[in-house]
Amino acid sequence: MAERIKEHPILGDIKKGEPVKFTFDGKEVMGYEGEPIAAALKAAGLMVHRYTKKEHKPRGIFCAIGRCTDCVMVVDGVPNVRTCITPLTAGMEVKTQYGVSDKPFEEQ
Repeated sequence: MAERIKEHPILGDIKKGEPVKFTFDGKEVMGYEGEPIAAALKAAGLMVHRYTKKEHKPRGIFCAIGRCTDCVMVVDGVPNVRTCITPLTAGMEVKTQYGVSDKPFEEQ
């Protein structure tokens, strides 16, 4: 079982809000309101956030401070959201990103 991130190098101590439901690639996941989306995914054991465009290699949390693009995902229809610094809210729709757009792999 994955551990929950409790302290962030930029955001500081992560305050655990109320438990909330959100979806990841259509599946219901639980997290805590206000924690980074990436932290909720990691706690659920979900480590792949996107695939690179050219070689289709998986990427996940790398820098965890919003500087790189390894954790970008499609959030509520918006591609390239840095999930390591974006707070989770109830009902968010989070999807694996393929390349640099919100299109599924087969449509790119």
